[in-house]
Amino acid sequence: MSTKPAEIAELAVERAGGRPRDRILSVARDLFYRHGIRAVGFEAIAEAAGTNKMTLYRHFPSKDELVAECLRQFATKADALWDHIETAHPDDPRAQLAAWVAAMGEHLANADERGCAMCNAAVELPDKSHPARRVIEAFKTAQRDRLARLCAAAGASRADLLADELFLLLEGARVSVQSMGPEGPAAGFVRTAEATISDHLPRVG
Repeated sequence: MSTKPAEIAELAVERAGGRPRDRILSVARDLFYRHGIRAVGFEAIAEAAGTNKMTLYRHFPSKDELVAECLRQFATKADALWDHIETAHPDDPRAQLAAWVAAMGEHLANADERGCAMCNAAVELPDKSHPARRVIEAFKTAQRDRLARLCAAAGASRADLLADELFLLLEGARVSVQSMGPEGPAAGFVRTAEATISDHLPRVG
């Protein structure tokens, strides 16, 4: 287990209070994301959540189920971003698309980020029968489809192609951040995405 005792203690202080299940999920999300799923055991999660393994198993019969639930929460957070963008730019799909690009650019520029939690988990969990794999595949498909619908609403004649290009650009940028840092090729994500969108959308005015 690579997690340092001091970090576990810090997480335990941050997550003090609240329901045990909520504390467990909050801690597990952080530890899985920072250190990887295979590097984090139930004991470390229980300690950081201020509980014990018996309580942890009561809420999550297996580590696989805990991982899947953590990823569902990551998915919920991503959906909330889409909802926020729609609320901020009602009935303006082009502005929503621009806001999505800007939001992803900010995410990539954050030095504390370790890329996409879903992609990281997919690399660690090659078994297609793992319950988390279904969460990952459903999430990625939904994100790509939502992007395609937005591209179509913005006026792209080949919305599916534009969505695929933007989706692949973001996925590649997230991997690049982990290997070369936010100052590497990922720093050009916004500029490249904007140019790609411009090539697909009809001119206004």
